[in-house]
Amino acid sequence: MRHPFLQKCKRFLLMTVGAIIYAFAISTIADPNSMAPGGVAGLSVILSRVIPVQTGTLIWCFNIPILLLGLWKFGAKFIVSTVYCTALTSIATNLFSGKIPPLTNDILLAAIAGGVLIAVGIGMVFKAGSTTGGTDIIVKVLRLRFPHMKTSRLFLALDVAVVGSSAFVFHNVDAALYAAIMVFVASTVLDIILYGKDSAKFIYIISDKSEQIAKRLLDELGIGVTYVKGVGAYSGKDKNVIMCVVKKHIAPKTEDVVKEEDPMAFMIVTSATEIYGEGYKNLFSEKL
Repeated sequence: MRHPFLQKCKRFLLMTVGAIIYAFAISTIADPNSMAPGGVAGLSVILSRVIPVQTGTLIWCFNIPILLLGLWKFGAKFIVSTVYCTALTSIATNLFSGKIPPLTNDILLAAIAGGVLIAVGIGMVFKAGSTTGGTDIIVKVLRLRFPHMKTSRLFLALDVAVVGSSAFVFHNVDAALYAAIMVFVASTVLDIILYGKDSAKFIYIISDKSEQIAKRLLDELGIGVTYVKGVGAYSGKDKNVIMCVVKKHIAPKTEDVVKEEDPMAFMIVTSATEIYGEGYKNLFSEKL
């Protein structure tokens, strides 16, 4: 069993290095090439062209009310590590800006390299169980108000709004299109970092609140759910075991729903490399 102190040190190191890599990508790739990579960071890059305030400072200013909202809605435990990552990202972004020359002036290379570095940085922060604030908290709050709206669509809507507005502020449609490429690259690489290359996740959920969990999975995430009848060997009680297959980018949202409904639930998550049926491959056409 790993020592709790070493675990905390590893988590702290992951958060720190991840936040610094993220800040490096913003300050030496995205910002110098006028690319708004979605979210609060992208909004800060845009606004820094309108008012004489550094991008890192704007990232922090935008996040203050968001963090307070998160504190109110989710409590201090959820926010502490996010405050650290957000503050470090803001400080590091300002330190790198102007002191380190742009990594590249080739806008296509910038879109690809920036997307990869952003994904690596955010991926490390996520692996440590934290976030960089911003749209992560906004989406979580919006989901409380509009539970029928899918998380992935909320993230997409916010990113599209930021990237789209950059075209008007910068008077450069090309820069906005390359920013969209950066967002796509970051999203794709982040998926690989967090969930690997498998196409989907196969999940079993054993809980005393299976009906509530199943309803939310169906209504909020649009996931098909099957009940498997089970009996507890120790308790002798009948249970409805939830069985579902989800695309990998939906897996963390599935886990969030289970944690919110029943923190004591037993969940098995494994990789599913080939899936045939509605929403996936067609059994007959794939075999021809």
